[in-house]
Order: sequence, then structure tokens, then C-alpha cells
Amino acid sequence: MPSGDDPGGRPLTERGARTRERLLAAAREVFEERGFPETRVAHITRHAGVAYGSFYTYFPTKEAVFLEVADRLFEEMTDHALVPSPGPGPADRVRRANRAYYEAYLRNARMMAIIEQVATFNEEFQELRRKHRASSVGRSARVIARWQREGLVPPDLDAETAAGALATMVDHSLYLWIVQGSDPQGAERLLETLDTLSVRALGLPD
Repeated sequence: MPSGDDPGGRPLTERGARTRERLLAAAREVFEERGFPETRVAHITRHAGVAYGSFYTYFPTKEAVFLEVADRLFEEMTDHALVPSPGPGPADRVRRANRAYYEAYLRNARMMAIIEQVATFNEEFQELRRKHRASSVGRSARVIARWQREGLVPPDLDAETAAGALATMVDHSLYLWIVQGSDPQGAERLLETLDTLSVRALGLPD
């Protein structure tokens, strides 16, 4: 359903759009506090200060509002991909991307924990997650392929597989570190290690 439309696809009024945004903000806070299984529509509407029945003007189910909350989060989280840009060299671009993802993960740590929970049982959510991951990995793969054409990355490396493997390494390391509660005092050491592994795996000049 396009953002800004009601469940029937009709454009919302300005007031309706504000109410919908309030419900989305409330839903995220309630999901983070209660977890997905324990959250009820009544919890969301009470937190948003909206009548219970009004929820269904904007979302058909609890799952629908969760999917939109997650979709927006994924948009932010996948902005870290290695988008080509002028400025720093390739190794510095890798470091910037890893740190941007780390900072986004910190901002969204509680929701990321819920996402890991929902990913174990909701197929529609799994598909949404795969879509965003494929988009992010694809952008990074295109940059790696460009670096191969420029002679910066060995030509025998499969760009798509390398991009996916490095994304998985960074993502799961941050999940264990931030969500599972490893020592935050070692964050800089972890980031430096992830940077070094990424740069050396690609064979980039440092």
C-alpha cells in the first residue's frame, strides 16, 4: 500500500496523513517496548491517542503496520551501501560505509532485535527483508565491479558474492555486539577489525 493512502488505496487528507504518521510512530515505540507477539492494536492506538476503530482506516492488521515500520527502517539501514561518489579512495569509502551502518544500527538497536524475532516466523516480512538486502548488496556489488575495471580489486573475485559476504559479516557482527550485548567499550576495535577484513578481502590499496 503506498504511503499516504488508506487501505483502500484512496489518498488521505492532510489530517489523515498526520494521524497515520502518529500511528506509525506509536507502533514502533510499542513494538520496541513489548515485542511483536505481545503487541495488540489497542496498545498502539492508546499510545497514539487515537480511537481503536480509527486504526483500521489506515492499516488492515498489526502485521501491516509492522511491515511499514520495518520498511522505513530498512531504507535507513541500507543507505550505508558503497554508492559511488567523488572524494575518498576506496578503502576510506569502505570505512565510511561500515561506520555509517554501525551508527544506524545503534540508533535502531531495539527495533533490530524485534526484526530478528519476526524474521523467524513471518514470510511476508522475510520477503521484505530479502528485497532490501538484495538492493543494498546489488549497489555494493556494482561499486566492487567498477573497482575491478579500474584495477583496484582482483578480477577473479565475484563482485556479487563478495558484496553479500562482507555485508553479512558486518551485519551479524554488529547484531551480536549491539543486540546481544557484547562489551561496548570494544566498539572501535571491532570497527577497525571489520574495516581491515573488508579492505583486505577486496584486495584494495590501503
